[in-house]
Amino acid sequence: MKCRTNNRMGEITIDSDVVAKLAGTAAMECFGIVGMASVSVKDGLVKLLMKDNLTHGINVTIEDDKLTIDFHVIVAYGVSIATVADNLIENVKYKVEELTGIEVNHINIYVEGVRVID
Repeated sequence: MKCRTNNRMGEITIDSDVVAKLAGTAAMECFGIVGMASVSVKDGLVKLLMKDNLTHGINVTIEDDKLTIDFHVIVAYGVSIATVADNLIENVKYKVEELTGIEVNHINIYVEGVRVID
């Protein structure tokens, strides 16, 4: 899926995987996020993804030239999930809009697990 935006010089096309990578990098900067999660529908298992697989825990859709980003995350034990989610939404929305010029309409967060950090 491709995101398109126009400026005075012409049209810019950005692949949704690029947006997912930007969003994943911004999300990993947020306090309380341990990582992205991959959910096996068949087994119902949740797996923590390493940094090079961030995009597998993120789904980007485009409707009416606006982005909807779904995150499947694992959070750190002992943190306020609501605070972490608010921080993630604010940080990702700002960075994705700033870097792509495309409006982020919705950010959905699915907390798939909690992990104790050593």
